[in-house]
Amino acid sequence: MDRKVELISFGGIETLRMAEFEPPTPAAGEILIRQDAIGVNFIDIYQRTGLYPLPLPAVLGVEATGIVEAVGEAVHGLRVGDRIAYAGLPGGYATRRVLPGWRAVPLPDDIDAKAAAGGFLRALTAHMLLTRVFAAGPGKTLLVHAAAGGLGSILTRWARRSGCIVIGTAGSPDKAEIARANGADHVIVGRDADLVGETRRLTGGTGVDFAIDGIGGTMLARTLDCVRKFGTVASVGQAAGPIPPIRAEDLGPIRSIALARPSVMAYAAEPETYRAASEAVIGALRDGTIDGRIGREYRLEDAPRAQRDLETGATAGCSILIP
Repeated sequence: MDRKVELISFGGIETLRMAEFEPPTPAAGEILIRQDAIGVNFIDIYQRTGLYPLPLPAVLGVEATGIVEAVGEAVHGLRVGDRIAYAGLPGGYATRRVLPGWRAVPLPDDIDAKAAAGGFLRALTAHMLLTRVFAAGPGKTLLVHAAAGGLGSILTRWARRSGCIVIGTAGSPDKAEIARANGADHVIVGRDADLVGETRRLTGGTGVDFAIDGIGGTMLARTLDCVRKFGTVASVGQAAGPIPPIRAEDLGPIRSIALARPSVMAYAAEPETYRAASEAVIGALRDGTIDGRIGREYRLEDAPRAQRDLETGATAGCSILIP
């Protein structure tokens, strides 16, 4: 019998429970996969708490790698036994699942399944931020919060590969070392650091071209002060809690900055975009931009603990579940 982690109500990690199930036969356009490794992301927590509500009961988890076990009609280019990765669709905390065929990204033999499972969604997010939201390139200066975290690590490495100058933030000296190892040119250390003053000092008083905030809470308001005139801020998460309302006057005309609130789930829901971005992600895995290191591995039944560790900042890098 297959197993899944089911969300039965919105709230804390106690709302997650193990359940057994019979996987369905794939319909036309679908495939059945046996999962090898499953990524754990903040969006799983947002869905668990009801910030991004799903119909209940629900199975969380929006990325994984696996092996194709059955192929429905009208699926082209996939065969039983193929290795694949996917991202952007809930239902991942399970030993097996059915997936739309177009979501399956062929995984080359030289790409580690765990590395792909832990970094695929974050890498899609980095691609979205550094291409569609902002055109990253040589000489551009970026502020990346939590530069030792799962998304922050990939963003820092990808931005540096693009020729950007990266200012990272980190909550502790140990995490600052990880951020520097990721390629950050400068790291601002400590939750109570003078973020605005240090950013302005490091940019000669002008501010950064692009700032990425996945922390939320009061951090977004502070981040707005770190950006130059006609710069851009992207808000991509709220690990520290809800974001207070932002008024149009907080952005301009005096500051003259742009605020983006992009969704990687919406980005991944565009088939052509998803295919092109996935090719870039596979390339980044292959050339080492995504280094493939996994911060922590958990058993599937330990999904509540994996979420708690991510939520409390006890992890660095990416975390995965092993079915």
